Amino acid sequence: MNALTSMPTIPTVVQLKQGSQAWLDYRRTMRNASETAAVLGVSPWCTPYQLWLLKTGRAETKVTAAMQHGTDMEATAREAYERVTGIVMQPLVMRDGPYSASLDGCALDGDLILEIKCPYKGQASALWNDAVAGRTPEYYMLQVMHQLMVSGATFAHLYVFDGANAQLLEIQRDESVMQRIRDGWDAFQVYLDTDTPPPLTDADVVQRDDAGWVAAAAAFTSAKLAADLADQAVATARDALVAPAKHPKEQGAGVSVTRYWKAGAVNYKAVPELKGVNLEKFRGKLREEVRVTVG
Repeated sequence: MNALTSMPTIPTVVQLKQGSQAWLDYRRTMRNASETAAVLGVSPWCTPYQLWLLKTGRAETKVTAAMQHGTDMEATAREAYERVTGIVMQPLVMRDGPYSASLDGCALDGDLILEIKCPYKGQASALWNDAVAGRTPEYYMLQVMHQLMVSGATFAHLYVFDGANAQLLEIQRDESVMQRIRDGWDAFQVYLDTDTPPPLTDADVVQRDDAGWVAAAAAFTSAKLAADLADQAVATARDALVAPAKHPKEQGAGVSVTRYWKAGAVNYKAVPELKGVNLEKFRGKLREEVRVTVG
């Protein structure tokens, strides 16, 4: 990937349709507003390492149901916003040097931009509750601030729409946050330019394709399949033994079938005396466990 410079330039409109393949190809080379929270390590959905995988072509973006819902609802939400505010908004892709912003709307005078959010859970979502309380989550604030930085607009409206009702939050330019964004992207760009992964977080999954891993994974998969087949055979044979055994204990040919009753587990949450009692101090020591799965 070519190095990107942070030198300020005059913002320009990029003639690309949002969602098109050309737009997707363009975004891969740019510092995009929707990626800024990940760059700064505050995105709940994407870590710096996961973004690095995407930007270097090692992974592809998977469109979730929530993402598709937002895309499908955007035009309806924009129309609702325009009816309520009387402000006409034009979707635009804007670029300022290496920075890009795909705007859900920009006012004709360029002083106001619009960011639409249509939470999948509507009014049951955390975002809706934040908006009702007048709070903008940091990861969305950074996205909008990036958009303000690129577009040159003075302020933005964050419009949270549930399909019928909406909450509107106003976000003003903050040059200190914009500098934080530029510094974060400059640091992240080094990982792209040197093809070096950024530090991992606990939310990351390291992708391995080295020969040693591949060989060990193949051996484990083969052994796991054989073990699963053996377990299935054991279960089938066990059922064949248990079915005709009616007495509490029967045996023959070196095998015994024993029937007995076992007490059920205690539902501690149902014990009235334990209501409100903090049971954590009675918990055993933290221990590390390893789970290996196939697929």
